[in-house]
Amino acid sequence: MTESSLSPSARRVQDALAARGFSFKVAELPGSTRTAKEAAEAVGCDVAQIAKSLIFKGKTSGDPLLVIASGANRVDEKRLRDLAGEPIGKADADFVRDRTGFAIGGIPPLGHAEPIRAWIDEDLLRHTVIWAAAGTPNSLFELDPSELPKMTDGEVAQVRPG
Repeated sequence: MTESSLSPSARRVQDALAARGFSFKVAELPGSTRTAKEAAEAVGCDVAQIAKSLIFKGKTSGDPLLVIASGANRVDEKRLRDLAGEPIGKADADFVRDRTGFAIGGIPPLGHAEPIRAWIDEDLLRHTVIWAAAGTPNSLFELDPSELPKMTDGEVAQVRPG
């Protein structure tokens, strides 16, 4: 798929990448990349190399909170609570779409409808290449994980249990 034929949501991610000075290219695939497992199968990488963007909701602030986790990891919500400095809760599909501009299953690490505080799973930085969602349930882009802090203004942290 050529860059000019990207869907509107994938185009928005490609434009956000360019606006932040990144040359990564968004690709839309024929199959689903909605889950970390599906994304890993689609691009032929280990599930740990998938950067899954998860949105939580600050219970005090009502703000969206972004965690970019390795596809192999679960997020420790108590650890996230401590990082965020407030109790956190699950964000429903409407909250996610309203606050990010994207649907669950395609949330990218950047290009959201508003600035969002972000934490990056330190385990992602163990890889030389990772893949992140790009705005739709079948689009993603390949990147060097060391670029995530600059891309998201996020903090690298341990977000998994343990």
